[in-house]
Amino acid sequence: MKKTNLSDYDASQVPSGNGRKIGVVAAEWNAEITDALLDGAVQTLLANGVAEDDLMVRRVPGTFELPTAADWMLQAHQLDAVICIGCVIQGETRHFEFICQAVSQGLMNVSLKHERPVIFSVLTTDTFDQAKQRSGGRHGNKGVEGAVTALKMCALCE
Repeated sequence: MKKTNLSDYDASQVPSGNGRKIGVVAAEWNAEITDALLDGAVQTLLANGVAEDDLMVRRVPGTFELPTAADWMLQAHQLDAVICIGCVIQGETRHFEFICQAVSQGLMNVSLKHERPVIFSVLTTDTFDQAKQRSGGRHGNKGVEGAVTALKMCALCE
């Protein structure tokens, strides 16, 4: 099977972001990747009606800190959703497994606690090249996918 741009979407199928307040928290670690994901998410939200003043963007040191930051953002602000952006690349130790498991479970817990969508836009790849291909390369941009998912989940809650 030929892999294509996984981020292609039909804009007519994306609910309007008009009036939505969306948080985006992105890890600084692997910044070349997370910056591209962040840009994809922000541009997609703006293109789908979210006002720039209704976007709250924050940075955290690494992917492990995403659940805490999402929790704090939802506690302190009236957000409709939070998109969490990170990139964990497999290394020679089990660190990858621990981080990925903790972050995915942590984000799910935050979402359930606040009854708000907390979107997992975290790349978990074997190589840096795979991460590049999923952050604006031939396989699309996981940040774009996260923005579309956030808007669809917000509309689902109405």
